[in-house]
Amino acid sequence: MIVHFVQPDGSRLDVEVDPGLTIMEAAREANIPGILAECGGGCICSTCHVIVDERFFESFPAKEPTEDMLLDLAPGRTEFSRLSCQLELSADHEGLVVTIPDEQPEY
Repeated sequence: MIVHFVQPDGSRLDVEVDPGLTIMEAAREANIPGILAECGGGCICSTCHVIVDERFFESFPAKEPTEDMLLDLAPGRTEFSRLSCQLELSADHEGLVVTIPDEQPEY
C-alpha cells in the first residue's frame, strides 16, 4: 500500500508500506526527513509528530492520555495531530496522507 508523506515545503514522498507497521516505522525505513522518532516508538517523546489527513483521522484508535499530553509539547499541534509511533497501518489506510510539521521538539 502507498502512504503519502507531505513535507513542510509541500513536496510529497510516496512510500510503499507493509500493513502492520506504524507510520513512524514506515517513515524510518524510508528515511523520511522530519520524523526524528528519538525514543524509537516508546511514546515517551513527541519527535514523531505528524498531522493526519482528516479523511483518515477517525480510522485510527483514539489517543491515549499519554499521547495527548506529549502532543502538547509538539510545535504546530492541530486537531489532527498524532504521534506516528502510535498509528498502526492496515489495508484500510491505502492512500493515507500525513503531513510533517515545520519543526519537531528538541530534547
